[in-house]
Amino acid sequence: QVQLVESGGGLVQAGGSLRLSCAASGRTFSTYAMGWFRQAPGKEREFVAAISWSGGTTYYADSVKGRFTISGDGAKNTRYLQMNSLKPEDTAVYYCAATKRTTGWELTTSYDTWGQGTQVTVSS
Repeated sequence: QVQLVESGGGLVQAGGSLRLSCAASGRTFSTYAMGWFRQAPGKEREFVAAISWSGGTTYYADSVKGRFTISGDGAKNTRYLQMNSLKPEDTAVYYCAATKRTTGWELTTSYDTWGQGTQVTVSS
């Protein structure tokens, strides 16, 4: 089993930046990719970005392309989401998740393990 713990959320003004971290522990060797999702109040959880465990492949939602960057530190089993040029519509609880699947990374149903989430609030 893999355990995930997110950190780095907070309150930031529009145009600002935040970096989220997702620390993985446990049976990480069985993980093929890690993803970031977000959920705003009253909305469904949506895909943000994903990265293969090796870091060689990344994938982004159109809404964050060019503003967010997903990366990884293999030695620390930690994955990051650097968020720049933040907008009020980026306000949500952000979750990291782990999957053993090689496809379908944009789908919540592809992920086996989820973190507890971290709140990101962008003020206008």
